[in-house]
Amino acid sequence: MVRLWIVLGVAAAVFYIYSVADCALFDRSRVRGLPKPVWLLIIILFPIIGGVLWFLVGRGRRARAESARRVSAPDDDPEFLGKLRVDHDQEERIKRLEKELAELDDNGPDDQAGRRDG
Repeated sequence: MVRLWIVLGVAAAVFYIYSVADCALFDRSRVRGLPKPVWLLIIILFPIIGGVLWFLVGRGRRARAESARRVSAPDDDPEFLGKLRVDHDQEERIKRLEKELAELDDNGPDDQAGRRDG
């Protein structure tokens, strides 16, 4: 019976230390319910119950938007496809402007007869 109490005491101490460290190092933006310092105080004042409450209530999960944002391929990513569309439009515009400039250069000095310098 003494061994059981020793094992339970060691397990409780490990759980207590782990819950305090987890709460102290956990991202502040993901804490639910109460502010992080209050959770630390609860865990310190009520070691086992506070730790259990921390893991059940206070410790938040990742936001669903982050996990839903995982995209397996670039073809499935709407932002990537939109960027490709914008890049393609810009490429077309640049080609058109270069073609117009080349046509102006090919026309030569004959078109500048009516131009007045100064």
